[in-house]
Amino acid sequence: MKIISLLVIALVCAGCTGETFPVKENSVSEELRGDPGRSAGANTAFTLEQIAELERAGGYFPGLGLVESGLREKAGDFTGAALAAYKELAWAYGYGSAGKGQVEEGLGNALTLLQNAFPSLDNVPADALRGCMAFAREEWAQAEELLAVISSSDGEPDSFLKWILLVCALEKEDSTPALRSAYSAIRGRYTLFPEYWYRGARAFSKGNENIAASFAEQCINISPQGPFAEDCRNILSTYLGLASNEKDIKTRAEIENIIRLSVSMNNPGLLEELFPLMSLPENPNTIYALGALKVLSAAPEFKQFFTEEARKSPGRLGDRLGYLARG
Repeated sequence: MKIISLLVIALVCAGCTGETFPVKENSVSEELRGDPGRSAGANTAFTLEQIAELERAGGYFPGLGLVESGLREKAGDFTGAALAAYKELAWAYGYGSAGKGQVEEGLGNALTLLQNAFPSLDNVPADALRGCMAFAREEWAQAEELLAVISSSDGEPDSFLKWILLVCALEKEDSTPALRSAYSAIRGRYTLFPEYWYRGARAFSKGNENIAASFAEQCINISPQGPFAEDCRNILSTYLGLASNEKDIKTRAEIENIIRLSVSMNNPGLLEELFPLMSLPENPNTIYALGALKVLSAAPEFKQFFTEEARKSPGRLGDRLGYLARG
């Protein structure tokens, strides 16, 4: 019986939601995506290296963590297999494909199955799963205690385990410049991983609000409806001089995407999604949205839309729509 079969049972549902991660297509991702089983039969060391380089190129896709888990199991690295399985869950959670309860349940089921199927196995793989469970619950000290002993055998400077341990260190105490620098140094491998940007935003908010806002914005852009987006909007709002609980702030990329979609579909009504942002007190992102929308006033259908909505909208929003309607 293979450990990967045990570890992924609770993960399968997360991969069936239809959620698609943004990926960069290339020959490596096509090979693995097309036939993970065939790739798993290749030279293991080379294939694990290939997966790492694919991640560093921003090409992670759903299921890649499970492929890695199977490869590590085949090589006898049960601990690595457990960590790779959690990586799959963490990515799914970051994009809203799995809930927090599913993550904890999946890890708990994997631990029970592992212990039942391999009672003579040493404690390290089980402790790795316990450490991941503690990390998912944000119990930083316990997660660090369980996982730090594994790090000596992990040779990759930007591995998922190294990321976990850096987060534990950053969340346990006020982040130091050295810790923040180490965290920034591994960003290439986590370009599309929402939690990387969220944890970084939290860390830099204690020392450099400008960088924290940049991290928060990136998290929102790659997973605007994910579990970390709301906290990141709060971080971004604070940086922009708004109330820390302001949920209506949008990033510049979001503003541009909404406007682009409205124009491409010739549907001014889609711009209503920007109305909460336009109702906020003056801030750089609202001003940016107004500047971008002002250009649309030259088109008769958009000018008419702004005019009609200005009549119906009270207060700050009505004033700004009126400004747009005047062209």
